[in-house]
Amino acid sequence: MSNFTAKRTGILRGLARKFRREERGAILVEMTLITPLMIALSAGVFEFGTVIHRKLLIEAGLRDAARFMARCTTGFAAVNCTTTAQNIAKYGTPAVGTLRVADWGTDEPVVISTYDTANPVDPDTGLQDYRGTGATVRTIRVTTSYAYGATSLLSFIGIGPITITASQEERFVGY
Repeated sequence: MSNFTAKRTGILRGLARKFRREERGAILVEMTLITPLMIALSAGVFEFGTVIHRKLLIEAGLRDAARFMARCTTGFAAVNCTTTAQNIAKYGTPAVGTLRVADWGTDEPVVISTYDTANPVDPDTGLQDYRGTGATVRTIRVTTSYAYGATSLLSFIGIGPITITASQEERFVGY
């Protein structure tokens, strides 16, 4: 081995020993590796919390609308039950106002439908399965869908909108 190569190898070994003993930059290297992961994880937690919050707001609106529709009758000429229930679901009030969820648009309507279920008499007890006076029970169903993600973190990472679908059912009782 030549003298030049021996000198170079000795210099490299000395630098490697010095680098192994030095600890000042270790924290910087660790933070450089961990920080992007922690930011992504934190942003994901906030995004998930926002999705759940909006889902709960939508479900509360549908529950309020279904409860209103279950008690509303068409006997009152001044009240349009369907429109009022749709406003209650989206705005929280019988009239148009501030949306419960800021970007819950008109292209995501609140659909109100009814269906009848048979109300048979139980042969053992002689009572109808559901409280009611007829052979059928009318049920109100309120449904909607909401596309979350137009301005969210998900759109920045290339994930399309998440569609939240919710529904609520109430038995019609009238008033």
